[in-house]
Amino acid sequence: MAEIADKTVVHRASTDDATPTHAPAKGSSALLPLADIPAGQWRALAEHVVEPNAYYLPEWALAVSASARGRMGALALSAFSDAPLAYDGPARMIGLLPVVSLWRAYKIPLPALVTAQPYGTLCTPPLDCDLAEAAAERLMLEAGKAGAHALVLRDMSLDGKAMRAFTEVLRLNGMRPRLMQSYLRACLDATRNADELLLEALGAKKLKELRRLRHRLAENGTVRFEVARTPAEVAAALETFLVLEASGWKGKRGTALAQHVGDAAFIRRATAALAETGQCEIVTLRAGDGPVAAAILLRHQDRAFYFKLGIDERFAKYSPGVQLTLDLTRHLCSDPAIRSADSTAAPDHPMINPIWRGRFAIGDVLIPLRRYDPLVPMIHTALAVHRLAEEAARGAVRFIRSRGKSP
Repeated sequence: MAEIADKTVVHRASTDDATPTHAPAKGSSALLPLADIPAGQWRALAEHVVEPNAYYLPEWALAVSASARGRMGALALSAFSDAPLAYDGPARMIGLLPVVSLWRAYKIPLPALVTAQPYGTLCTPPLDCDLAEAAAERLMLEAGKAGAHALVLRDMSLDGKAMRAFTEVLRLNGMRPRLMQSYLRACLDATRNADELLLEALGAKKLKELRRLRHRLAENGTVRFEVARTPAEVAAALETFLVLEASGWKGKRGTALAQHVGDAAFIRRATAALAETGQCEIVTLRAGDGPVAAAILLRHQDRAFYFKLGIDERFAKYSPGVQLTLDLTRHLCSDPAIRSADSTAAPDHPMINPIWRGRFAIGDVLIPLRRYDPLVPMIHTALAVHRLAEEAARGAVRFIRSRGKSP
């Protein structure tokens, strides 16, 4: 039971499940390896979703599942339209949900499926914008076929259209979602004038101080903001980013992407593939010839996603991460194709929160699959206990680190 998503179902999948032109046949596995989802149908769905999420674009998610540390081997629930197939044409995919078992996600031996972490803190699944409720309902049915009693949708946009679709399906079936945890995350309204937005967010005094620091930074060479867009530019800029990230505190903690073969392979593959479709940019701030900060930016429909930032800590007194983010804000606000940007940052992030003052709710939601299922409260309780244990562990780590900094 613990390995519901990993063993019980996968052995039933046949080679017909992975054919590029048809939906899985009736009676076939409800779950497929993510790599077996027909790429053309996935891309077509990504262009027609109710809510954008660059972290579940096929180029990104497949790269994560192929080699990223602790995130390999994700499976997927898929939903297809009932519309008749064209002669030898593809079925229309209307929903997709990358998942892992509750055991793999949290070491909890109960029958539930959990959205797979895509190396970005947003797991809102792609649902067809015209058939969002039908897609949500079919994904829930497929989860039930796989033996799950609940879905755990973690890192969901709580007020978005995808969550509304799941909530409506539950309501029509006499059920409701259970919110496990939530927080507010920083975002950018890119339809606004950047200078007005930054003045409102930071105030004239703080902006003046940042301009003074930028002039000081310019003593090391002309300060310039660069945007890499083409595959060749992105590949070169990525190596700069990887060096910067590994040189800082992430490198000291062993969490920089370049420090792990699988993570490095994932980010090189994903950024290269998304650059081909114009959905990845890498921005770099330089002082003279030397990079002082760089960040990876993903794009999906009218939304941008601020993935990761790396800085040269030798220039920390000039606030290079903030300086880069100010330029990035102006860059996004001047782009008519972008209406908003998700910081994908932790709650109360000390750098991004004062600059991007928009907020939206992110949370983990438990979706029951059957009415009055006695296992659902058990799953809920087990997740709550796990969360409390994690919070206690994080508190202990913070205490130890703070003691280590004491004189």
